[in-house]
Amino acid sequence: MNAILPNPQLAVLRRRTDPHLEWLCAQIARNRFLPVPPQERQFIGDGDFRAIGAEFLRHFVRLGGLRPDHRVLEIGCGIGRMALPLTQYLDSAYDGIDIVLDGIRWCAETITPAYPSFRFHHLDVANGLYNPDGRLDGGAAALPFAAGGYDFVLLTSVVTHLRTAETARYAAEIARVLKPGGRCFLSLFLVDATARAGMAKGAARPPFPDAPGPELLADPANPNAAVAYDEAFLLDLFAAHGLHLARPVLHGHWSGRADAENFQDLLVLQKGDAA
Repeated sequence: MNAILPNPQLAVLRRRTDPHLEWLCAQIARNRFLPVPPQERQFIGDGDFRAIGAEFLRHFVRLGGLRPDHRVLEIGCGIGRMALPLTQYLDSAYDGIDIVLDGIRWCAETITPAYPSFRFHHLDVANGLYNPDGRLDGGAAALPFAAGGYDFVLLTSVVTHLRTAETARYAAEIARVLKPGGRCFLSLFLVDATARAGMAKGAARPPFPDAPGPELLADPANPNAAVAYDEAFLLDLFAAHGLHLARPVLHGHWSGRADAENFQDLLVLQKGDAA
């Protein structure tokens, strides 16, 4: 579901960002020595694998406040699209976890030997789209990490495939593993009044039908395919676990917003009150 930004919007970001960060992201996007998984093993969307990862590294730093010394946890690391650019930025440790075993195997075999501080873990949670035979219930699963161990947790297009009970469980676990003052970066679909207006006009992609919520399903027959959440509900859910907005929501153009810089909505939360 993630898409690289159109060129005019990229130009806007480049004028706002740090020159060294922009140079690094450009180098990553065209670095042919960074491995890319075979096309038949990719299960996380289309687009240029390296370029999308580089674009999100820019988001993590510019919007999320990620620093090289931060210890990072990625929930839903897939097959390494975000991990690979992070190998070029982080000086600290990274843990990635995903429910798709093949993605974890590729990352462990390809990334960890070159970057030993990058570790990958399989969590066999059931999901109708990605892991229908999983042993664990996502509404009760625990992350296998110690409390307070991470400065930065990221989830790119993960909540877009989770039902309410699973999202609530992850919110609790994110709060548990974050250090005080730590941040969580999410890309997702949030439904506010503007999004509802776009949905009513048929401008939303995915075409979520308008409904009270708190979750909205693009395809009720395949509920994990694409899930949106009422924005106020989701913010309250995370706030109940001590995770509050670190900056205003950056809304995406999935809902028909013509001036948005990105596809999905981008959300940055902080454990405890934001400064």
